[in-house]
Amino acid sequence: MTDTRATISVIIVAMNEAHDIGDCLASVRDWATEMIVFDSGSTDGTQDICRSYGARVFETDWPGDGPQKNRALDQATGEWVLCLDADERVGDELRAEIFAVLEGRAPDPSHVAYSMPRRSSFCGRFMKHSGWWPDRITRLFRRGKGRFTDVRTHTHIELQGTTGRLRHPIIHISIPTLHEALDKNNVYSSEGAKTMYEQGKRSSLAKAIGKGLWAFLRTYIFRLGVLDGQEGFMLAVANAESTYYRYLKLMLMCKAADKAARQVYTA
Repeated sequence: MTDTRATISVIIVAMNEAHDIGDCLASVRDWATEMIVFDSGSTDGTQDICRSYGARVFETDWPGDGPQKNRALDQATGEWVLCLDADERVGDELRAEIFAVLEGRAPDPSHVAYSMPRRSSFCGRFMKHSGWWPDRITRLFRRGKGRFTDVRTHTHIELQGTTGRLRHPIIHISIPTLHEALDKNNVYSSEGAKTMYEQGKRSSLAKAIGKGLWAFLRTYIFRLGVLDGQEGFMLAVANAESTYYRYLKLMLMCKAADKAARQVYTA
């Protein structure tokens, strides 16, 4: 790294990512100032893999997506921060764009953050529609100018300043198999239900069915998933199932809470 390039911290949160995280770290280790991994109880050797690539590993509990990423952010020392998921990689073209930012050669250096598209695969196919492309996300930002929102799933960065745009994508090996799609649906629907419950939201069977149906139509019809072939249909069904189960789990949480409250009242 030259003396004119700003320092950059790469932060990653992980649990049982041994099959992915090595490729993620390999894509940034030659130029990142530091790599920080917050691991929440991996049992597959993720921690050892991360250390073998030179990452600083912190082993902790899982408070949710936003709080965990803020923990990692608090450990960062770089002038810039790049947040990655374990199943993401930075290709050569995106790396060159990031270097331009770090070296002050970006078209407008006044931005405090930069978004980039994300090219994601589902069951072996890189999706071109279905709401998965270009899927622009903000992942690169000046340290001290952004914090992650305090939510359990799908956090985003709240920024103090403007956001520029990079052209080349993060490569996202999202869901390589149907088995993993089913596993992720269960985890994300549970986390999403907990988030909605904490926000005071309620649900019903009718709402769960309606939301699930809308998720299918939005993915397959309105976001042109039909053009992504059989994987487009599979993804639309997976989105519908995840949405349906999220609202169904919320309904059951609310019922359990109402029952407990009645028992306390009548005791």
